[in-house]
Amino acid sequence: MKQFVFTPKGVCSMRIRFEIDEQDVVHNVQFLGGCPGNTVGVATLAEGQNAHQLIAKLKGIDCRGRGTSCPDQLAKALVQALEENK
Repeated sequence: MKQFVFTPKGVCSMRIRFEIDEQDVVHNVQFLGGCPGNTVGVATLAEGQNAHQLIAKLKGIDCRGRGTSCPDQLAKALVQALEENK
């Protein structure tokens, strides 16, 4: 399992940490900052899910007209992690 750290842009969260295993399954998602109800909820729902499926579900979610959101930033982080993990 490999750990990743991502610095989100355009959202309240300052850092996203997570792990991806050999089957592209996501584990131990942690957001630093942001709305706890939202970030803890997203992290809990992401646990044990396939990274590719999470990207498809979370990509493009908008928060208050920002053009992005914490879930969207997690999708971007996952895309980057999968590219690095090739």
